[in-house]
Amino acid sequence: MARTNGYTAEQFIKAIPDSGGIISTIAKRVGCDWQTADKYIRGFKTVQTAYRQEKEAIIDMAEGTVLSNIKLAQQAQEAEGTQQDISDAKWYLSKMAKSRGYGDKVEIDIKVEKELDIILDALEKGLSEEEYQNVLNLITTS
Repeated sequence: MARTNGYTAEQFIKAIPDSGGIISTIAKRVGCDWQTADKYIRGFKTVQTAYRQEKEAIIDMAEGTVLSNIKLAQQAQEAEGTQQDISDAKWYLSKMAKSRGYGDKVEIDIKVEKELDIILDALEKGLSEEEYQNVLNLITTS
């Protein structure tokens, strides 16, 4: 491996596992500053690949934790017959089940629609019919 600033790409590749993709952790393991570690991650394809794999592994672990919490809550609810904390399930649905109508967008759309109605009412009172139609056309074509 080629050396730059006294470090090799291999040193960074070896420092990445179990770092969680935290650049300061990788830098500390190699014995360099954050900027140098970042430069190697962005500059060497092999280091970039190892870094991306570490980040994906952490994402997989987090997904597994969320799913485990959802399953544990369901099991506790069935066993105890009481409502459990469903915040993980709600979050999961809002991010992963948008195709089924879940998510945050519906609430935002309703709020924006109400605000738009208020604005249009105010505009209508102060504009000529032609000016109002021009504004309305601009909004509906955006």
